[in-house]
Amino acid sequence: MTDIFEHLLVLRTPGIGPVKYNDLLNQYGTVSAVVDAIGVSGDVRDAVMREIDVAQKMGIQFIHESDDLYPRALKNAKNHPPVITVRGNVSVLGRTCVGIVGTRHATATGMEFIANMAHAFAAHGVAVVSGMAMGTDTAAHVGALRADGKNNTIAVLAGGVDYIWPLENEKLYYQILERGAVVSEMPIGFIPKGTNFVQRNRIIAGIGDKLILSEADSNSGSMKTAAFAKQFARQIYAIPSHPADSRAAGPNSLIRSGDAILCQGVQDFFVCDTKQKQNEKKSESENEILDKIGTIPLSESVLTEIVGKNISEIKRELIVLELQGLIRKQDGGYVRC
Repeated sequence: MTDIFEHLLVLRTPGIGPVKYNDLLNQYGTVSAVVDAIGVSGDVRDAVMREIDVAQKMGIQFIHESDDLYPRALKNAKNHPPVITVRGNVSVLGRTCVGIVGTRHATATGMEFIANMAHAFAAHGVAVVSGMAMGTDTAAHVGALRADGKNNTIAVLAGGVDYIWPLENEKLYYQILERGAVVSEMPIGFIPKGTNFVQRNRIIAGIGDKLILSEADSNSGSMKTAAFAKQFARQIYAIPSHPADSRAAGPNSLIRSGDAILCQGVQDFFVCDTKQKQNEKKSESENEILDKIGTIPLSESVLTEIVGKNISEIKRELIVLELQGLIRKQDGGYVRC
């Protein structure tokens, strides 16, 4: 604990990030010497002690880059965080990982495509890494959680690992804790600002051996993640879409430039198996409900009559669609997002 305490003293000192941390360590030789040299304030010491105390109470772990638990691929990425905080199943960090990112305003078709792909990766023992945002990220996590196992997905957050954002994904957050992990380089309790999301994106790109880019505008955060992936020499796959849709600009441009491999589906990575086909059949069932929902709120009872299913089936499939960010509750019913 003393060792991680000193590393945190340096990293929690204002103005010191991974680059400065490494410069100081190279200059002074040991973290103890760095602590002495920079003259850590009493406020920083108190804050770090409180953070460690909260971590112990919440079951949050600090993983230093020298630890065997630190993600292998991330350690090889330039300017990686020297210390990450992890909540959930730390063992998932030892899995081979794939990053999946895209727009928050994904189409229903795009999200289902991503969910099926994420499920296939998780079913084959590959952990899916994303940022827990609405839209594509949510579809990636939810798809991975459909697979059996306890090490299916990693959510990288821009704030502290205890700060749930967006609030709409609170339920998903706790599902990820049960069957994966939540990771951040920021202090526990930290509330993110705009620039922190870009920092978060480099970790998503760093943890994954590959990055899959779904629908994304040309100037989106997802494209910044792709830029980090290119910098880290990761394989980048992009899912093409109709050029008239602005959400196609990002992936289509990467394919055209040769920076990404055209991704046509799960078959690019795995031979389809029975479990995957069963999952696709389930997805068709969920799409049947989705097709009936529009801008006018429809209640569960009305949907049972339209779709011809019992109320328990309707409730279960509505939960999945809501987690994917495809529908939302409004005026006692459900509407498309």
